[in-house]
Amino acid sequence: MSGHHEHGRSGEHDGPAAAEMFEPAAWDERYAGQERFWSGEPNPQLVAATGELTPGTALDVGCGEGGDVVWLAGQGWQVTGADFSAEGLARAARHAEQAGVADRVDWWQVDARAFDAGDRSYDLVTSHYLHAPDGGMVEVTRRLAAAVAPGGLLLVVGHAPSHEFTHLSESHRKAMFLAAELLPGLPDDFEPVVVEQRTRTLKRDTGPVEAEDSVLLARRAES
Repeated sequence: MSGHHEHGRSGEHDGPAAAEMFEPAAWDERYAGQERFWSGEPNPQLVAATGELTPGTALDVGCGEGGDVVWLAGQGWQVTGADFSAEGLARAARHAEQAGVADRVDWWQVDARAFDAGDRSYDLVTSHYLHAPDGGMVEVTRRLAAAVAPGGLLLVVGHAPSHEFTHLSESHRKAMFLAAELLPGLPDDFEPVVVEQRTRTLKRDTGPVEAEDSVLLARRAES
């Protein structure tokens, strides 16, 4: 259930048994086996949603190798990157060092399904391509929302169900979601800003393919 950059190769979800792909060990093994798994580029919906914002504090849950964390830090944000894969976080930390933004970044190993921000809050909480099994993203959305400061933004982006993903297991397909399906996870003091599917071009070994991102952007009331 790690959230990652989908600029990968065809067959990127092949390998471990489907159920294991929602667990940390599979992602640790996956990261340990390749020099770089994802592209390192920021996710386009993050750039679209935050490019005009005044930088503050941000939390990226399911940060993977840290592409979004590094980009936000480069824009002036103070960022916490959270993921359940220790190997992914180690790679993310190296990428932040290489980009010269390590002083604006810290790391948190946590599983989003058990995530609790406690007394921590952030101006921006973001999660990209984090997919919890069996419709669990509504609960994950509720947990993420609790970490948003008054007046802050929540951005959750994932794969919409699509014919482009017919090669995946049923459990993977069931973990995908439409943006509107996450709305029950928003507390009463949140106002939805964007609730829609957006077309995106995925780069595959066989050439570009069109897929849809589900995008939920919501703002918490000031108080």
